[in-house]
This record gives sequence, structure tokens and C-alpha cells, in this order.
Amino acid sequence: MIRLLSRALLAFLAVCYIPIVGRGAEPEARPASLGLEITDVFRAGEGGYRTYRIPSLALTRKGTLLAVCAARLDGFNDWANIDTMLRRSTDGGKTWTPQEVVTDDGRNVVDNATFVVDPTSDTIYLLYQIGYERAYLKTSSDEGVTWSPPREITSVFEKFRDRDGFDWKVLAMGPGHGIVLKNGRFVVPVWLATQHSHRPSISATIYSDDQGATWQAGDVVVRSTDRTPNPSEHVLIELADGRVMDNIRTESKEHRRLVSYSADGATGWSEPTFDRALFDPVCMASMARLAGGAGTSGLQAILFANPDSSAWKKGVTKSGAWARRNVTVRMSTDEGQTWPVARVIEPGRSGYSDMTVDRDGVVYLLFERSNVTGKEGEFVPAFISLAKFDRAWLEGKRE
Repeated sequence: MIRLLSRALLAFLAVCYIPIVGRGAEPEARPASLGLEITDVFRAGEGGYRTYRIPSLALTRKGTLLAVCAARLDGFNDWANIDTMLRRSTDGGKTWTPQEVVTDDGRNVVDNATFVVDPTSDTIYLLYQIGYERAYLKTSSDEGVTWSPPREITSVFEKFRDRDGFDWKVLAMGPGHGIVLKNGRFVVPVWLATQHSHRPSISATIYSDDQGATWQAGDVVVRSTDRTPNPSEHVLIELADGRVMDNIRTESKEHRRLVSYSADGATGWSEPTFDRALFDPVCMASMARLAGGAGTSGLQAILFANPDSSAWKKGVTKSGAWARRNVTVRMSTDEGQTWPVARVIEPGRSGYSDMTVDRDGVVYLLFERSNVTGKEGEFVPAFISLAKFDRAWLEGKRE
């Protein structure tokens, strides 16, 4: 009986929960239902870059899509000469501005771009790391056309050394996006490691209670143990009851996403548990909230996307990761307790993603797809593409 009441309460909260939506230009009229559309945004080789990886996506209050990624100039790996590349779209992803470099630090790595969109202003925040040893923040107040000079925030990460005794040599945030809680707190997922191999590692958050003016280090969410080896990239969402759910990548033999909860997104994280419904090939994932709508189940929902490659064990690497393919979007209408709805976005090689939803309920998923090497155990995306769909398509009510 208690369990039934708990589920009923979750469903009630999900219906009542209304996300903050900023005022902006009136959206263009669109069909009542939208099928799946996929558009390539970044292509390997263009601009002299060997590949583009690690997509991050933001939607401004005025409806501009900002797509950024890691433009890898002279190599495929995480330690290549990497710049942060940006494209903008003001028509829902139909057309894009020419790509432009947002941050270039010579031959150094510039990566892990992570957006925060302030729902109470027109300011967009972009966090990133340089050389996996310094953290920075830029802002834009004109739809990503221009950006402020960088502000270093590396000192925030020192608390993980001083307070938690974790002598990191690698720091990173996201990638993807942080969240803004109903009380205005900015929360950004971060991860750190003691070796350049990105292992051993921990996952944690940093947060700001003054719209990004100052930042604090939250508690460690999960450490590397035999049960949860090398937690790293993770994604956050605020639940209907005000808690924050963290969904985490690990190298566990369970090959399931790890989940933890906090009352405020910074402290008191619960003991992490594996979500048996969410396969993890050891890859970044993304989440977003989707409102109900006409012709759908009507409940507030949480969306989750990652490569569900559970059927491709052939592609397992030496580190235990499974092949990255079959990016799939799942939907939960009980605040992440179950995930009964799923649709495949890309059945072929596909990997990292980031997701956002507009005020009309159109879902935008920026994701890596295809493979330039052709090798099963190696994934170098040929494209970063934008998938666009709505809830009716996700629920199988439209092809």
C-alpha cells in the first residue's frame, strides 16, 4: 500500500510540476505533431579539424539554439589540440550560422563545454576546462553572438583536495549542461581524477547561489570503489518534489547507470544505486524535462538519452566499455522510477548527446553519430547531428 501511495504521489507531483519558462519572442507556428528530423551540424574534416566530439546544447529564452563541441585539430583523443566550436540557429535547427571558435588556447586542450541557461535573464553561461587543470567561465547576453572575457574558477576545485583529500590532476565539468533549480541555484556536474588516464575518479557538483558571481564545491556524489569504479561524466535534473537526481557514468561490470539524490543538488547525496532499466556502455548520457501535451499521455515527463548498445557485446573494449551505438531516448512519467517508453534515434554508431526542450514541447538532441575509422572498437564520430522530434513521435503516435 505504501508503495502504491508513493507512486501515486510521484505521479501527482509530476503533473503539478511546471518548469520555469522565460519570456521570449513568440514561437513560429508549427504542426501539431512532429516526426523525427535529423540534421548534421558538424562534420569531421570541415575547417581542417579531424573530428568533432562532445556536444553541448543550449536553448536561450528567445529561442536560439547554441551548439558547441570539441573541435579536435590534430588527433582523435582527449589530449589533442582541441578548440571549442560554436554554431547558432534561430529557426529551430533548420539553418545554422558558420562555425566559429569560441575558445582556443594554442595547442592546449579546451574541452568539456557545459552550458547553464538562466531562466530569469538573457545571460548564457559556458563553463569549460583547459588542459584538464584549469576551469573557466564565459557569459553571453546576446544569444551567443559575443562572449565575455574568460573568468578562471579553478580555485573552487581546490576544496576537493583540502576538504575531501582527493589529490586531483584532472578536472572537468559536464559535459552538456548544468541546471537551475526553482530557488535559483545553479548546479553543474563535475568530475576529477588523480591520473591523466582519467582514473581513479570521483563525481561531484559545484554550485552558485548568486547567478554565477561566485561558486562553491558541493559534496562528492560517488567515489571510485570496486562496486562503482571510476565514476565520471554525469547529468542532473530537478525532480517535482525539489530533490535533484544525478545520473552517473561508471565503469562498473553492472553496465547500468548509477543514480543518487540530493535535497539541494550540493550536499547529502544518497547512497548510489544502479538503475536496472538504463544500460550504460560506459558513455555520457543526457536528460531533459518534457511537459505534457495534446494527443499524448499528458503527464510531465523526464527524458533520458544514451547509446543502448546492450545487444552489441561484440564491441567490448579492453577497458570493459561496450560499443557506442543505438542512441535511444527513453521517457519516464513517474520522475525516473520507471522508463516504459523508448525510441531509437540512431541504430548505427552513435555516442555522446545533450538534450533540451522548447516551450512548444519540441525536443532537440545533439548527438555524435557514424564513425570515420570503420573500426568496431574505436569510435571517432563523422558527424555531430541534431535530432528533432516531439512527444507524439516518442510515444509512437507518429512516424
